[in-house]
Amino acid sequence: MQASTCFLVICLLLLSSFSSFSVALSHSEASFIARRQPVSLKKNVHLPDSFELKIELNITFPNPRLRKAYIALQAWKKAIRSDPFNITGNWEGLRVCDYNGVFCAPALDDPKQNVVAGIDLNHFDIVGYLPVELGLLTDIALFHINSNRFRGIIPKSFSRLTLLHELDVSNNRLVGPFPEVVISLPSLKYLDIRYNDFEGGLPPEVFEKDLDALFLNNNRFTSTIPETLGSSPASVLVIANNKLTGCIPSSIGKMGSTLNEFVFLNNSLSGCLPSEIGKLGNATVLDVGSNSFSGVLPRCFKGLSQVERLDVSHNLLTGFVPEGICKLPNLVNFTFSYNYFNGEAQACSPPKRKDITMDDTSNCLPDRPGQKSPKICHPVVSKPVDCNKAMCGGSPSSSSLPKPPPQPSPSPKAHPPKVPKPAPCPPKIKLHPKPAPAPAPAPAPTDDPHEESPISHSTSSPPPLVYSPPPPAYSAPPTAHLAPPLVHLPLPPVHSPPTAAPAPAPAPAPADNPSDKSPVDHFLSSPPPLIPSTPPPAHSPPPPPPVHPPPPTVHSPPPPMVSPPPPLHCPPPPMVSSPPPKVVVPPNLGFSYSSPPPPTFAGY
Repeated sequence: MQASTCFLVICLLLLSSFSSFSVALSHSEASFIARRQPVSLKKNVHLPDSFELKIELNITFPNPRLRKAYIALQAWKKAIRSDPFNITGNWEGLRVCDYNGVFCAPALDDPKQNVVAGIDLNHFDIVGYLPVELGLLTDIALFHINSNRFRGIIPKSFSRLTLLHELDVSNNRLVGPFPEVVISLPSLKYLDIRYNDFEGGLPPEVFEKDLDALFLNNNRFTSTIPETLGSSPASVLVIANNKLTGCIPSSIGKMGSTLNEFVFLNNSLSGCLPSEIGKLGNATVLDVGSNSFSGVLPRCFKGLSQVERLDVSHNLLTGFVPEGICKLPNLVNFTFSYNYFNGEAQACSPPKRKDITMDDTSNCLPDRPGQKSPKICHPVVSKPVDCNKAMCGGSPSSSSLPKPPPQPSPSPKAHPPKVPKPAPCPPKIKLHPKPAPAPAPAPAPTDDPHEESPISHSTSSPPPLVYSPPPPAYSAPPTAHLAPPLVHLPLPPVHSPPTAAPAPAPAPAPADNPSDKSPVDHFLSSPPPLIPSTPPPAHSPPPPPPVHPPPPTVHSPPPPMVSPPPPLHCPPPPMVSSPPPKVVVPPNLGFSYSSPPPPTFAGY
């Protein structure tokens, strides 16, 4: 009797254990299992050249390349700890090309051989890690695993994937520093590592790589933006929702012929907005909201002839919002709320423009509703930042004293020698009929008015050519403001093999939809930019701004609460005056495709 009772108890325990493992793992269980990562090779090592030859298989494959792919996929299957949709359930036997999510095509160097040309496991909530053996997939042109729960790192063996054209590992749980192994991939054109937990600095080399689309947003990067930024040929550059500091390098002006979408939303960037941004004549989306930029809006921004969406909200900008920006020919949405602007052109007043969405709330604008109180505005507006002297990110304290020449130690505060300082302006006075007023240059405020942006940020592009199931709205980033952009990409120069429709069950639609607003479509306009005006306005450095409320008797501007247009902060005419090159359409002709953005909710 006791023996039968014990047997029943054991059976019940086994049954309960089996049922507990038959369901999808919980978040904590998945985390624990992923950390164990039992691998056949040491973690993050280079794959030995003869590794696959040492593995004995009792199966005969049509060619050695499919044999290598089999070894890689079987190792990956063992590294998967949870597969709720049983996508890898048919990963058995020698018919590798029939595996769910695996696509084959004729080899580029030998069309008689069929090889594994692509992996697409998007949106399946798979828990696991990326084993070293994946480096055996040397014929793949695309690797899509977005919207899963892969953990760990991208192994160094990925350096062997020399034909890889698209790498999309977004919306997973990958960690570590920037995966520098991707920089060594010679054919890579599309890199998407957003919505992971990468941290540390951005390597300068990533911007020197020939990428058409670069998505680094929603990670934990903490460095400054490298000066090599301007060397990037990317048409889409998204570095939003990180912890980047410093300022935007002036080299960004070199990207004028290629850059279409530029999103640096929600970082800790500071300093003045470089006037070289005005050279981005092909840009349709420009978002630098939710940072700590100070100074004024450069009038050179009138060179953004193709821009449709311009967002500078939630910063510390002041001065006057110029008419040239509000009358950009393709402008659809201009958000400059939650700053300290104390003047705006009539064309920038929201009631005056029914064809454009404009948001000027929470500024210091007179006679406009929903503005900051004078008590909040005065400490900021009365201490303007001189962007001509702030180098890149001048601090508020240093900007209070306009003349920083430390050489004349006998008279450090001598203002008379500073009155003739506007001498650098003469070459530009020819373009400006009126002498440059002495308005309030940009302030260097002390308090941080960051709040959630009232509008959503979004980008889009034509539908992709390469099939990839839409990703889930699975993991919501903590503070996402951006909508996932779709990217124009030319066909891979290596003739990325075609992909067939995947066999697996339809992708799930996980819960957890963040509260961000849905994306708004953007259209990349190909007509040549319309530049109605000649070279940009003259550069007239401001006379010395007021140091204290009591104005000196000589050349002291009135305390700026409602001030005339700010100083024209533009580089010398030769550098900014020329509009976008001739009549060149944006370089998005020919075929286009995109790897699906990870989340379907708003937010980049």
